[in-house]
Amino acid sequence: MKGAGENLRAAFAQAGQEHVFAFWDHLDQGGRENLLRDAAEIDLEELTLLVREHVAAVGPDHRDLRDLQPAPLIARPENGGDPTAWARARDAGEDALRAGRVAAFTVAGGQGTRLGFDAPKGTFPVTPLKAKTLFQVFAEKIMAVSDYFGVPIPWFIMTSTDNDGATREFFESHRNFSLPPDDIVFITQGRMPAVDFEGSILMQSKERIAMSPDGHGGSLRALVRSGATEMMRDRGIDAISYFQVDNPLVQCMDPEFIGFHLEGASEMSSKIVAKTYPGEKVGQFCVQNGHLVVIEYSDMPDELTNALKSDGALKFRAGSVAIHLLNRAFVERIGGACSDANQLPFHGAVKKVPFIDRSGNAVRPTQPNALKFEMFVFDALPLANHPIVVETRRSHEFSPVKNAEGLDSPRTSREGQIRLATAWLKHAGAALTLDKEGLPPSAIEISPLFAFSEEQFSQRWHALHPKPDLDADLYLG
Repeated sequence: MKGAGENLRAAFAQAGQEHVFAFWDHLDQGGRENLLRDAAEIDLEELTLLVREHVAAVGPDHRDLRDLQPAPLIARPENGGDPTAWARARDAGEDALRAGRVAAFTVAGGQGTRLGFDAPKGTFPVTPLKAKTLFQVFAEKIMAVSDYFGVPIPWFIMTSTDNDGATREFFESHRNFSLPPDDIVFITQGRMPAVDFEGSILMQSKERIAMSPDGHGGSLRALVRSGATEMMRDRGIDAISYFQVDNPLVQCMDPEFIGFHLEGASEMSSKIVAKTYPGEKVGQFCVQNGHLVVIEYSDMPDELTNALKSDGALKFRAGSVAIHLLNRAFVERIGGACSDANQLPFHGAVKKVPFIDRSGNAVRPTQPNALKFEMFVFDALPLANHPIVVETRRSHEFSPVKNAEGLDSPRTSREGQIRLATAWLKHAGAALTLDKEGLPPSAIEISPLFAFSEEQFSQRWHALHPKPDLDADLYLG
């Protein structure tokens, strides 16, 4: 420890960041170990380059938005897509699942703070009747698909330093939701230090550096650095199903999506939903200079956001829902990249960051005082060969839990789950009475263990004798 501490202190001094260890002589052994752990996470060479690139340019990020065009997409059959192509993709995806070529990957580093929930967001109860947590919903979907195709599906879960311990304990207390322990792999997201507008690392306390997660794009580095991609390679996995923890409707293992991805030799594929109104707060898939890109809603100029086609439909309508398929070899190339040509770019975000000054006094700034660095996973799209975009139905796959109230809240997500269950029942021929909002008089919840797809639900519904009462709360599990 002594040698490592001396080497780190020397390296930070050489990088002009010697103040990080200013209180070293006043720390006890535990404090020194905390500081060394934080310092060891920092790639000083990388940080120096980021400071040079971003600190001098503090202010709004003026991204070049010239020559943006709507991204081409594979439309659903009901929206003009080729039914034969969708059937062929489904067959290819099912073959890949039977062959054990696909892994699930959940980005779950967040806390439930915005929900008023002091725990990992994945532990938030979300279903309409049984109040199953997000993690349990995904576990049941993975288990159902695994049982159906007769192959174990490994589930990789990216936590953060803030919620890793609590997440692991949650899974242990729930016995991994009956999934084999060897098929659940936790990895921890990387962190980056905050710096002031002079490029100096900020200290949270005398023994802790002001660190923050490196963004959802950091998930690619985490997969490589943790050894997860090596584990996948050993298991014959070449496709990774990426989804975020806050969306209980996501199809963790979608045969059609997998099939399009593999048939198109795509290194990164993405799902979209049609925007419901011009200013909806979702990223926008576009093509720029021949490359597929995602432009954040806040960066899209009004004239493009509101642009219409000749038929009156939105010109830029392909909204991002953070559902991707990634080729494992592509993740290895991007996540382990040493050259700028293959690396995801870091973005600098101007924030208010509490810190201690050089005298050790705590400071809570009232104005933005620092830069945080993060990567976005969709920035991998321009680096991917043959990226594709596939349309999905919002009602069938996107009803996230992000806010305590209003849009994307627990209430709207529960309603979204009930609407999907209602659609499945109607597809199966069940007669339901719906109110003016399109909801049945009672709550409905369908466990993935009963059916993980609309087609499977129809088969199992028709096999039920007698049929359940649709005028009362209905749980099928």
